[in-house]
Amino acid sequence: MKNKILSIIIAITTLSASSGCSDWLDVNQDPNALTEIPDPIVLLPTAQVTVAHNLMGWDCGFAGAYWTQYWTQHYTASQFKSLCLYETTSFSTSYTSLTSGALIDLKKIATLTKDNQDQLGLYFIAEVMSIFTWQTLTDLWGEIPYFEALRGNDGLLHPHFDKGDVIYADLKSRIDAVLELDLSNTSITARYDFYYGGNMDQWKAFANSLKLKLMIRLSETPVYDNAEVVKFIEENTLLTSSAKIDGSRWKDEEGKRHPMLEYQLGSANYISQNVIGCKSFIDYLKINSDPRLDVLFKAPSTAGHKGAFFGDYESKADSDGDGTTDNKESYSTAVFVLNTDLMVMTDWEVAFYVAEVYARANEMEKAQDYYEKGVKASLTQHGISDTEIVDFGYAKWVGGTTEECIKQIAMQKWVANCNYQHIESFLERNRTKYPSVNEIDIAKNRTVAHKEFPVGDLTISVVGKALLNNNLPASPVYPDALLQRNNNSIPQKKNIGEKIWWNLKSGK
Repeated sequence: MKNKILSIIIAITTLSASSGCSDWLDVNQDPNALTEIPDPIVLLPTAQVTVAHNLMGWDCGFAGAYWTQYWTQHYTASQFKSLCLYETTSFSTSYTSLTSGALIDLKKIATLTKDNQDQLGLYFIAEVMSIFTWQTLTDLWGEIPYFEALRGNDGLLHPHFDKGDVIYADLKSRIDAVLELDLSNTSITARYDFYYGGNMDQWKAFANSLKLKLMIRLSETPVYDNAEVVKFIEENTLLTSSAKIDGSRWKDEEGKRHPMLEYQLGSANYISQNVIGCKSFIDYLKINSDPRLDVLFKAPSTAGHKGAFFGDYESKADSDGDGTTDNKESYSTAVFVLNTDLMVMTDWEVAFYVAEVYARANEMEKAQDYYEKGVKASLTQHGISDTEIVDFGYAKWVGGTTEECIKQIAMQKWVANCNYQHIESFLERNRTKYPSVNEIDIAKNRTVAHKEFPVGDLTISVVGKALLNNNLPASPVYPDALLQRNNNSIPQKKNIGEKIWWNLKSGK
């Protein structure tokens, strides 16, 4: 299956090339030989597609959706039982694709453009994307090879692993350095930039937002300084237009679709046969009359939406007492359409970051303003113009203590990220611990659990709870190849419950 997925990435990358990058398809060019690249810009579309694809691809797209309980395993299938069972999961496809693919390409671009004033804009984009990708990797695994990574051509085949906090410090130094560059007289050809069409003002805002993301991810660590973050926000322009591969680029052909549609329509039917809506998420939207529910999921009948408890695919009880056992119920199913955008960083994501920073500073009017911008940006993404849920409904800002505000922001971020930023939702849930976890024993009394389970809470997997000692997943284990081929490797993680260094907030 993983070979097929890597083939899909290549196919989608080829689609990228067809938009005008004719040199990229020259089979006489060795992309691994720097001297043979006619112009480093031809590598940019490949890197951009690879990064975006992996964020919503096989590892991050499915595991992120399961571990934040948007989806759960279908009762009659088995493809993703391992995610519900909390079994060993390494995300090896994403690690390989991002390190030996995207990061190598971005490094080549940076190497060839760093000292060329005419290509300063391309260098800026490559460096910022590299920082973004490295942050994603270390946020997932924690300690990884970094300073000595990607140096096989130098004979460095066994890179040492670096601590996550040390990697973060270097990423922050790199983003500070790149933000010092003067981009006023630089540009790149629009057709090679799939995210922003060569708009360097947008890229500067993306870089500022990336620095904000690096800062706020450390909110629960001793080094976090909220006053510093407030100052940064107020002195810099942040992203207001999502970095994405626009859905209009996709074609209804094998290898040329959004990755989730590829897994569904590319003969496998992974979504319709293996994925159903999770009760945690379905009930939260349904009970609160959130209009995004009907966009994200297809209801099984005119009776409305129905979700299953996470990891409860063995149940043959009649939990809701309607005369149909759980394994024979019809559940809501995930919806992806052909023109679904493939997100990298979103406008709602950044708005919610800013809202949280102001809430922590007790500047509640500003917190409310950015919170509302975040919810409305999410609604707009779904084509919903009605803002009633923000103005009068359950998503209306209610204020309260700092922690209560952080929870409200986090809950709406959870909703907004569905179908767009699954792995980001997983990482942010690790940081904020919202949605909260409720430990009602579902298997002990399903009828009570079905009626009384708190809306908006997560549950530990019904079938997998014992493996992580009644905790949620916190990080993938290391890919075997990463450890087995490296003489300087570190011990394998015990399981996927091991928290990385910044995951310090109390709670599961």
